[in-house]
Amino acid sequence: MIRPFLGIPLLALALPAIAQGFQPTAQLDAAVAQFTGVGVGQEGGAQMPVDPRLKLARCAMPQFGWLSDRKDAVVVSCMAPAWKIYVPVRRAVPVAPSAPAAAVIAAAPVKAEPVIRRGDPIMVEAGARGFSITRDGVAMGDAPAGGRLMVKVDPAKPPIQAVAIEAGRAALPGFAG
Repeated sequence: MIRPFLGIPLLALALPAIAQGFQPTAQLDAAVAQFTGVGVGQEGGAQMPVDPRLKLARCAMPQFGWLSDRKDAVVVSCMAPAWKIYVPVRRAVPVAPSAPAAAVIAAAPVKAEPVIRRGDPIMVEAGARGFSITRDGVAMGDAPAGGRLMVKVDPAKPPIQAVAIEAGRAALPGFAG
């Protein structure tokens, strides 16, 4: 008789967690595939399924968009409750198998000249309509315009990632102008 009595309080504690539920990652995978028009693992689709270990609050209407014009990641976000994830997209490396070796070498991309160099003092920006925030920092590596780099903004904390805009200026990813 004691066992059923102890089970009832434990069940009562577990019910709110069960009722709340989490966003099924399989649904996010299907929605990303629909957004990109290509399935998971295929060129132009998600590199891999969304990690099923993620415990995202259930979202009635997730929103989808490209992270950048390069279409290298899909941003999946929810307004209420607020969460956001990035799903990397599989990109193919263009190779011309029938082209002569000289043509392939001539078509190799030219490495862009860095606009920010390691040790440069830079201003990191973030903002949206109605507000902007800036923070001084020191570049921990070289980066061309549009390239990513690590920036030390506080000696007591780990560096942050930023996107180079021009000499002396960078922005947080997602806020790059």
